[in-house]
This record gives sequence, C-alpha cells and structure tokens, in this order.
Amino acid sequence: MRALDRKMLRDLRKIWAQVLAIALVLGCGVMVLVGAQATQATLIQTQAAYYERHRFADVFAGATRAPSDVVAAAALIPGVAQAEGRISFQAVLDIEGMAEPASGRILSLPAAGPALNLPLLRHGRLPDPDRADEVALSEPFAEIHGLTPGSRLRGVLNGQMRDLTVTGWVLSPEFIYTMPPGAMMPDDRRYGLLWMNAAAAAAAMDMSGAVNDIALRLTRDADERAVIAALDQLLDPYGGTGAYGRARQVSHAFLDGELQQLGAMAAFMPPIFLIVAAFLVNMVLGRLIALERTQIGLLKALGYGRAEIAGHYLKLALLIGVIGVVVGWGFGWWIADAMIGLYGDFFRFPFIIRDWGTHALVVSAVLGLATAVLGGLRAVWSSLKLPPAEAMQPPAPPSFARGAADRVLGALHLRQTTMMIFRSILRWPGRAAITLFGVSASVGVLVMSYFIFDAVEQLGDSVFQQANRQQVTLMLAQAQPDAAVQDALTLPGVLRAEGAFAMPVRGVNGHLSRLTAVQGHFPDAQLSRLVDDAGRVVTPGPHGVVLPEMLAHALDIRAGDTLRLEMLAAPRSVLHLPVTEVIRQGMGQEAHISAAALFAAMDIAPQVNMIHLAVQSDRMADLNAAIKETPAVAGLSDWAEVRRQFDATLSENLLTMVGIYTVIGVLIAIGVVYNAARIQLSERSYELASLRVLGFSRAEVGYVLVGEMMLLTLLAIPLGWGLGYFLAMGLVGAMSTDMFQIPFHITRRTFALAALAVFVAATGSVLMVRRRLDKVNLATALKARD
Repeated sequence: MRALDRKMLRDLRKIWAQVLAIALVLGCGVMVLVGAQATQATLIQTQAAYYERHRFADVFAGATRAPSDVVAAAALIPGVAQAEGRISFQAVLDIEGMAEPASGRILSLPAAGPALNLPLLRHGRLPDPDRADEVALSEPFAEIHGLTPGSRLRGVLNGQMRDLTVTGWVLSPEFIYTMPPGAMMPDDRRYGLLWMNAAAAAAAMDMSGAVNDIALRLTRDADERAVIAALDQLLDPYGGTGAYGRARQVSHAFLDGELQQLGAMAAFMPPIFLIVAAFLVNMVLGRLIALERTQIGLLKALGYGRAEIAGHYLKLALLIGVIGVVVGWGFGWWIADAMIGLYGDFFRFPFIIRDWGTHALVVSAVLGLATAVLGGLRAVWSSLKLPPAEAMQPPAPPSFARGAADRVLGALHLRQTTMMIFRSILRWPGRAAITLFGVSASVGVLVMSYFIFDAVEQLGDSVFQQANRQQVTLMLAQAQPDAAVQDALTLPGVLRAEGAFAMPVRGVNGHLSRLTAVQGHFPDAQLSRLVDDAGRVVTPGPHGVVLPEMLAHALDIRAGDTLRLEMLAAPRSVLHLPVTEVIRQGMGQEAHISAAALFAAMDIAPQVNMIHLAVQSDRMADLNAAIKETPAVAGLSDWAEVRRQFDATLSENLLTMVGIYTVIGVLIAIGVVYNAARIQLSERSYELASLRVLGFSRAEVGYVLVGEMMLLTLLAIPLGWGLGYFLAMGLVGAMSTDMFQIPFHITRRTFALAALAVFVAATGSVLMVRRRLDKVNLATALKARD
C-alpha cells in the first residue's frame, strides 16, 4: 500500500465520528432518492405487466341503455383494436353478521368469457353461465367477510331482493384501487365488486340485448381523443355519459397520482441533503488540511506533486461519499420495502415485480460521490497553492482590530466568555454561516414534514366538521321527485333529511374539456355544505357556477369567464354559465351551482338522487335494517365510518412518513452541530486550555464551546422556519394531483415541534463534544500551538 494511502486510512480513523455524521446526512439524500425511485419503478413495472397480461382497456364509456349492436359499431371506429360491452349497476348487499348494509357494483360476464379487463381468479371458480344466482366477489371484500365459495349473501338488485351464492374470489386490473361512489377512501368492508353472468345481470336490470358499459382497446397508433369523440357521438342517442381514457379512470388515476408523488419526492428532497453534506465535507476536510499544513509542506519538499497531494485528499472525500452512498442504498431498499408494503394495503396487485432501482442506484452514486468531491475541492485547492517553504511554517496569526461590532458588544458589558463567543462568530463568519445553513435546513425539513399533519387536520375538519355534517348519505337508484326527502324522514331515527342532486357533465372551455359532475345545492342546507380549505362556507349565487381550483386550472378558466357544461344524462342540456368564483378545495373536483338555477336551466322539476340524513346515534341499527329493505336505495355512506377510515389510514401512513423525516431532520442537525463543535474544539483547544490555566472553571470554559453552538442553533431556527414554509409550499405543488390537492396550512405547533426537535438534537450533539473537552490534556494543548 502506498504511503499516502496509509496516511489516508489513519486520517479516516482520526476523524471517524465526523465522517460517520457526514455519511449519515449524505446517506439520507441517497435513501430518499433510492427508496422513492425503487418504489416507483416497482409499481410501474407491476402495473404494466398486470395491465398487459389482463388486457386492461384504454377507453371507457357508460350509457343509459344501448343495444348490443353498438359494441360492434364501436369496434369499427378507426384506431379501435377491440371493443366489449357489459352491464354494470350498483346494489345494496345484506351480509350475515354485518348489521349495517354494504353496497357493491355488479359486473356482467359474457358467456364466452371477457375479452378485456380480464378478472383474475384467485380462489374457487367463476359463475356458471347457466346459474342466475351465482357471483364471484372481489378478493378483499370476500376475505374480510369470510365469504368463501359456497357462502351466501343477499342483494337488492334493481329493487328486488335476491339470494346469491359465492363461487370464487377475483381481482381485476380495472379495480386496483377500489373507491366506493361518493367515498374518499377504499372501504373493502362496506363495498365490493360482484361478477355475475351476463344473462342474469340482463334479467335483473331488464336489459336483455342491451349494454350500459363499453370498454375499448386501441391500436398503437390510435388517436385517443379522436376515438373518444367518435364513441361519444355513437353513444349520444343512448344516453352516453361521456367516454374517457385511462387518465380519468378512477383506479388508474389514483395509482398514477401516487406514482407522480413518488417522482416528485425523488426530485424534491435529495438536493437539500446533498447540499448540506457538501458543506460538511468542506468543513471537515478544510480543518484537516489546516492541521496538516506542515505535513503538506514536507510532502511537497520530498517531491510529491500537486496532483498526488490533491488526489490524496480527494480520495478521502470520495471515501466519505462511498460510505454515505452505501449507507443510503441500504436504508433506501429498506424504505422501498416498507413503502411497497404500505401501497399493498391500497393497491390490489396479484403479484409484485420488484425493481431494485438500478437507475436510481447509478444516479445516487454519481450524485453522492460528486457531492463529496465538490464539497472538498475548495479545501483541496487551498492545500495546493502554498509553496513548500511557506507551507512548512505555522500560518500567520489572524489580524484582529476593534470594529463597530466590538464596540457595540463592549457597551453591553457582557461577560468575557460571552464576548469570546460573539467574537468567534464575527471573526469567522463563513464557518458560522455553514452551521447556520445546516441547522436551518434540518428545521426546514421538519417543518415541511410536520406540516402534513396540519394539512390533514385542516382537510379533515373541512370535510367532516364543516362540509359534511350528516351521519348517513343515501344514494338513490334513480332520481326521484323532491318529495322523496319527506319520505326519508319516516325512516327510523332520522332527525333531519336534506336532498341533493348531482349529475355527470363535461366542462368545456375552448379546446379544453374535462369530465366531472355538477352538484346542485338546495337553499338552507345545513347537513352538506360547500366549504373551501379555509373553512369558509360558499353559497353559489342564483346565476353562475363555482369551480374548485384544480378543475379551473385544468380548464384554464377564471372567475368571470363563461363555462360550457354539457349534461351527460337526461335531459342532456347544454348550459353556458359564468364562473362566479374559484375556490381551493382539497378533495372533490366537481362544479357547484344552486339547485334552483340548475333545474331552471335544465327546464325540469326539482328532483334528488341523494339524501343526507341526521340520525339519532342509538337508532343506527334500526335505520340500517330498514335501508336493507328499501329498494330505492342503491348505496349509502356512513360518515362516521368514513371518518374513522380517513383517520386510521392517514394516521398510520403519516406517522410512518413523518417518523422517517423526523429522523432525517434530526440527523442533519446532529451532523452539522457535531462536526462544527468538533472543529471548534480542535481549533480553539489552545485558547480553551489557556482559560483553564488562567483560573476559569470547567463550566466556564465549556460554556464558550457550548454557547457558540447553541447561539448559532437559536439563530438558525427562525431561518429554518422560513425555509420550511417555502419547502411546504413546494411540497403542495409537487404532491398535489388532479384527484387530490393538499391544503396549505401550517400551525404554530409545527414550528414549535420542529424547533424543539432540532434544539434537543443540537444540545445532545454539542454536549457529546463538551465531554471531550474535559479530557483535553492542558500541557499537550498548550504545546500544540506551534
């Protein structure tokens, strides 16, 4: 082994604690990059394989009732490779052992077997084409209820109670993420999918020779927009509700949104850690080179060239980078495993194709090593520019002079030890700035992390306390006159009933269009209200429409512009309405209008297709039993259960994510403060030893070291608050999707928790170094001046 390489290993052993601290900070950046990209690559590959193997469709469309011949006509549209029709409808389910009613979506199975969106049989068999009472269930729903093949359940199908027999468990690429109508979270206990043979489904809905759901597979060179336009034109006479591509299919859209968020995380977070790590490498390597100034002069005198000396120290920087990259890889794979496990609770894949993130490994290695080298370049350059004779002499002492700052400090009559703290910061502002930046970065990361709790709390309050104050929402099988609201008051335990009406529409602004829904708001509604993210109740005016910000952005429309609304259900009117207001709304991307204005524009009598109920809590069991026997109800939402699932799901995932980011933020603080304190102790050991000889106590001498670090930490905290504020704003933009927008809301609690976590981490780090001060040999420290 070469002499310089042996020296490098000795240097590494000498500063091993500081190297470990830097490697952990660098490793955090690598961990986030590898973890997010490995998870993203795994989900993308699994999704692609599942879609291909089970022929997931490219375009989807619904209709009220279309003759079966329309499927063959759809197959002739240019760009369509395959078309398939089916019957689909909602049903209320009565399951033994479950007091409240469940709901489900019935999907017909052709006698010859489906050609698109192939269901994957996981257990048992598919329904017999000759048996009208047989159904296959979605695996999560069946598993929760223990509905094994041979089990029975009851369902209200088109107003008729039917006994059904379970034949098997199924998964489908169309329902990787299964969202009940009107819900915000998957609910595998209360909502399931049922596959029934086509003849039985047609008989139940009186749709013999007809379909109401069409799926298309496109050729590679197909123009999706042209196909959608042609399909809409074909289905328009039959009550078409608007064709859409995969991007608007609910399951795919939610999965795609998660993939976008993983990509944003991989791009948004790592630069913070890499920048901090670069500064730390510069600090440690710069101090090491300063201490070895005489040795560097000797090496030059002995004939070592600049390139060899520079290579020696850059090797040390590279070694720090290698340690950080390897640590980051290990934790990145661990994080990826944990994240894939979490996603497995939401996205129902029958298999996982694991991608170890080879691309992410290469990118993270390049970035990690480049960070270490760039961080050390400035320090290495300083070792090269001195001639040997000058390098072998001690550096010239710094020139001190009383400036304005000294006079201000003197006027304050501070203790001498406190003056030493302030003078150290003023004499070496660059070193202090690095410490300030690093600590403020750790505070910023924690503010950004804890902000998620504030955002979710704000979202939950807006959705469950302000907007939806009902206990139950009933979805009707078909629209009813508003007198149905009075009928709902006769149900057991109902204290108040309010009607609601929503219908699918296509919003159009110039060449931009978006499938959505319009909600009609009845006057004096108290149970379900339109509330923005700030908690403000919004009342649509007598003329015009209110849009959520994400929908307005997708349509490039602003308040005062005119929006074209094409109704996709009878009477299929086309409305041109002014946009009266654009509001921020995290969940729900529908247009809103007053019910009177909507029915007047449509020229129809007032009607409802949803009913919100306020219910006595002790009568819920009676209400559930009555709903099971009510044919007009196609489904329901129990808002207490929705809230419970919202809290449980987000709390579990948020606690995991915030726990990880808390560790990351604390590691940054520890790495920065520990390294700065170690360098401070090394540089000022002569001064501190002199104070002990002059009679200062251990506590007073320790105060000089600890006080400077804690003062810098206190100064960095408000800077970190500002940085965290902007990081949180960036996170909102990066993580929001077409389906979900994070509200921007930060509380004082978040700033306080971030400050407390960093302050405790900094205190612990500097106290560890403070203990080393007690072990400093005074005689050795005083001799070391030369």
